[in-house]
Amino acid sequence: MGLPEIEDAGCLLCFGYNGADSHPIVARRIVRGKQKGMKIITVDPRVTETARISDMHLQLKGGSNLALVNAMANVIWSEGLADTKFIEEHTKGFDEFLKVIEKYTPEYAENISHVPAEEIRKAARLYATTKPAMILYGMGVCQFTQAVDVVKGLANLALMTGNFGGPSMGIGPVRGQNNVQGACDMGALPNCYPGYQSVTDPEIRAKFEKAWGVPLSDKVGCAITHVPHRVLEETDETKRIHAYYIFGEDPAQSDPDLAEIRETLDKCDFVIMQDIYMNKTGLHADVILPSTAWGEHEGVYTCADRGFQRFRKVIEPDPGLKTDWEIIQEISTAMGYPMHYENTEEIWNEMIDLCPSFKGATYEKMEKYGSVQWPCRDKSMEDKGTPYLHKGGNFATKDKRGVFYGTDWHPPIEVENDEYPMSLSTVREVGHYSVRTMTGNCRTLRNLEDEPGWIQMNTEDCKRMGLVKGELVKILSKRGYCITRCLPTERVKPGATYMTYQWWIGACNELTNAKLDPISNTPEYKYCACRVEKIKDQQWAENHVKELYDEIRTQMGVCTSCGKGAES
Repeated sequence: MGLPEIEDAGCLLCFGYNGADSHPIVARRIVRGKQKGMKIITVDPRVTETARISDMHLQLKGGSNLALVNAMANVIWSEGLADTKFIEEHTKGFDEFLKVIEKYTPEYAENISHVPAEEIRKAARLYATTKPAMILYGMGVCQFTQAVDVVKGLANLALMTGNFGGPSMGIGPVRGQNNVQGACDMGALPNCYPGYQSVTDPEIRAKFEKAWGVPLSDKVGCAITHVPHRVLEETDETKRIHAYYIFGEDPAQSDPDLAEIRETLDKCDFVIMQDIYMNKTGLHADVILPSTAWGEHEGVYTCADRGFQRFRKVIEPDPGLKTDWEIIQEISTAMGYPMHYENTEEIWNEMIDLCPSFKGATYEKMEKYGSVQWPCRDKSMEDKGTPYLHKGGNFATKDKRGVFYGTDWHPPIEVENDEYPMSLSTVREVGHYSVRTMTGNCRTLRNLEDEPGWIQMNTEDCKRMGLVKGELVKILSKRGYCITRCLPTERVKPGATYMTYQWWIGACNELTNAKLDPISNTPEYKYCACRVEKIKDQQWAENHVKELYDEIRTQMGVCTSCGKGAES
């Protein structure tokens, strides 16, 4: 599925995703589709900008995703809206799937999701009867302990209705950060070499061993979210992680349960941070390696539509700065494995020659066409890549059939209780990007929005607690606390709260739960139990926040008045 195809869909199901805050280019495509007559169904516990332009908004309770998806599947089948011909000819596992969804009537799902049964029926009918239909899902699906099950559930909807194998249909996973897709493509996963080639396959492993001239392990590696356990709890010294090399990442800000992360970094024998600015992880590093930023080097990104796209250097970096790949090859050489490339094209050519799905995506072709979508298997200029997958209903399985997976819903791992009566979810907002490593160093953006951020709360909850807009409040969970400003809004349900994770003082990941999806190993950022407390002495709170902010910026060597790095 290519991004331009969004505009020509008959129906768009936006599930746990708000492009207006996260991906402005995608958001613009959605708006253009709306202008062309596309019907939009948004599933989100908040009244987001996407929800406001939607034909239907299913404002579900957080953590009930799979119950709602299963109920939509139940309606599609029970009302005879399924594409039975497509199911018979191109899928398997359907009968077993039906047994699972049988109990998920709209009324049953209403009790879990708090979405009225009739609204579930209307949404299912609209999606099933309006072709081509497309699904976009974001972190509101992926950051749960049942994330993979929900993704499979959304795939079930597309399979049931025959919405695979053609333009403007199928499923679009919209990744959370820039080039996350590219990182996965290039093998930044514990179970894959570049090109999604399994590390446990002997033939594949032999191919990479021959190319790189070293023996390679046949064991799946450690997921990044397992690092705390492997540092803090592993008793086998041969399995315990002793060194942690972190680049382009700030786990001391972005990972869940930050108290545990800080302990992990402090107890790890050796921590290297490689980044463009100082950040909170750098405060725990033994060695800091400065690298070039996005405008100071060139390379290749993978776009949201699987499109490889070149990007170019805009300015020359300061003298002495090296790119990430230059630093890595120098360290590799120093450690005994000589590594030398003249430029990124050499690296890219080696990689595509080892990856059949990427082989045709040459620099020459990217230069001519702007973007090349994988799979692209031939280096001839005639092979322009694959705009959409599963053409003709042929899937990437051995028998070419799509697989139905039926799974029961279960609640989030940590739900509200007497001590922590509210729920917390992390979200995004326009203004700053990700953990603010870049945007936090921009004075203009800091003038628009700065510490300690906001907590979105329903107006009735605020009235009950005597809170007003802009008032500093204390947010607590079983794992810690932070201080932020209260933002009353009608856009969220009573009992639910929402915070962004980019603030240093209002660091909501002090609160979040590190429980993981068993397959993806993604933390449950989108649901944990919390408590909001009023701070009586607001002047003290204001002074306290300022002191904390100044202290952190001083530790990082950032001038509190100018936004520039402090003089050495």
